[in-house]
Amino acid sequence: MGIYGQDWASYQSSTPSTSGLSFAFVKVSEGLSYINPRWVSQRDHAKANGLVWGGYHYPNMNNSARAEADYFIDQVDWRPGDVVILDWEGYDTANTGVPKATQRAYKDAWLRRAKSRLPHNPVGMYANLDYWWNVDQDGYCADFLWIATAGRAAGDPGIQAPWLFHQYGDSGGLDRDYCHLASTAELRAWALSFQPAPPHQPPPPHQETDMPQWITGRVEPGGQPTVVLLPHGTAWDSYNRRLHLGMDQITDVPATGSVRVAIHDGNMWRDIETVHLACANGTVDVNITGNDQKLSLQTDMAGVSFAVEAW
Repeated sequence: MGIYGQDWASYQSSTPSTSGLSFAFVKVSEGLSYINPRWVSQRDHAKANGLVWGGYHYPNMNNSARAEADYFIDQVDWRPGDVVILDWEGYDTANTGVPKATQRAYKDAWLRRAKSRLPHNPVGMYANLDYWWNVDQDGYCADFLWIATAGRAAGDPGIQAPWLFHQYGDSGGLDRDYCHLASTAELRAWALSFQPAPPHQPPPPHQETDMPQWITGRVEPGGQPTVVLLPHGTAWDSYNRRLHLGMDQITDVPATGSVRVAIHDGNMWRDIETVHLACANGTVDVNITGNDQKLSLQTDMAGVSFAVEAW
């Protein structure tokens, strides 16, 4: 269970091997003057090979955290799903003399500035055990924690605080990382979940009478209904769509279970998520993207209805 990645800097080539990887975090900047000369090539290489990409900044904590956050952010044309990271450590000559209180204040100010400028991207922090245990005091890491504990097994960083990424060692000059999410698709969905929901747009008037607004049905235990969502080249292309899942069986004992939702985008099936339902909890909604063409549902419980809304 879990997926693997690496973090790259100028020490790596412009096109490191991506075999077996789901994500790559690339050093973009340091302080207020250094730019990794290979970061653009490394980013483009990671994305071209289907990896979730993140960029990180190494600080000079004598400087203004706001100025350094702005310097870093301004280097990148940030896209939905890009991950924003502060590499919070300071063992170099620029930082070893900075008081710990100043280092803590820098960390909080940098993360809050980055989040204020990039509210729709995940913003988080890298720290090793020394910084997490001996410098940090408030546990603030914005949206996620990337913890480094070399010499421990991947996925066993040795801390109780919630973490998403674990740097567990290095091999051949490459830092090795682990994420406890189950797949690249799940990590990408998490990274994209910070994007705002699309605004509701009613269908154009000329389409209101010739487009069905709902597809409805039931999914039974052991069944796997497939629903066609998007005939390409038709007016469906301009519609937003949402899957509604709900219980329609009311019992004396609350019924609970799950529905596995999968989507076919014209090339392959991919899991979106497993949705957990209870008859007392109403409906659960799942958004569907513009390229998705078919929907597959599986459940382990009776009384599950579904509806696909187009609007």
